[in-house]
Amino acid sequence: MPRSVFNAISLCLGLALSLSSRAGEVQVAVAANFTAPMQALAKQFEQAAGHRVVASFGATGQLYAQVRHGAPFELFFSADASTPQKLEQEGLAVAGSRFTYAIGSLVLWSAREGYLDGTDAVLRAGRFRHLAIADPQTAPYGQAAVQTLQQLGLSDALQGKLVVGQSIGKALHFVSTGNAELGFVALSQVYRDGQLSSGSAWRVPAELHDPIRQDALMLKRGRDNPVAAALVEYLQGAQAAAIIQSYGYQLATGH
Repeated sequence: MPRSVFNAISLCLGLALSLSSRAGEVQVAVAANFTAPMQALAKQFEQAAGHRVVASFGATGQLYAQVRHGAPFELFFSADASTPQKLEQEGLAVAGSRFTYAIGSLVLWSAREGYLDGTDAVLRAGRFRHLAIADPQTAPYGQAAVQTLQQLGLSDALQGKLVVGQSIGKALHFVSTGNAELGFVALSQVYRDGQLSSGSAWRVPAELHDPIRQDALMLKRGRDNPVAAALVEYLQGAQAAAIIQSYGYQLATGH
């Protein structure tokens, strides 16, 4: 949300929150790739503000369908920019509330140490049984994986090896459990504080797929909830930025 909008909101917000000693809550829909960062952000927000964040995680397309069918979400954190734009156009969001909260990175990851050498060599060799990706129809990271394979000229050769998960979280599960030797996942799922948490990886060059610009917005259900506005304002601050970057995301220019 543009800073000017929140400058106006914050005046009313401070009064509203100061008048109430009861903890409030906000219902948020969050793209699966942002699960760990949101959990960390929610914990910090709850400790600082005393309010509860109730988060539901899933593929962007699935969450969008739930919003369309009346799910009680107040904020929507997408894995792309087009879905929030669509929600605005359909009148389901607060006008002018959309903002870019993170820019994601795609990584080819294996749970096995040393399996990947930081390049696409293993992918090109094709000597594996299964390659996990998220469903490109509902998950932007899955779409980015498909685009990467197309740019590398490997789509046809690897088509029969693909294992498709409903979300990027499911794709990660396939690889972490050994049901797939490797898979395309979000960097944030396997990265923290400048290094891989486990396994081995190849960080996919950004030019191999469309930018993964992740936008959020306030849904109509959240416009009268001061806790929803407070969470968005917190997410645009320095403390939140540090947490988001620690998971390998970039921030939008001018953040």
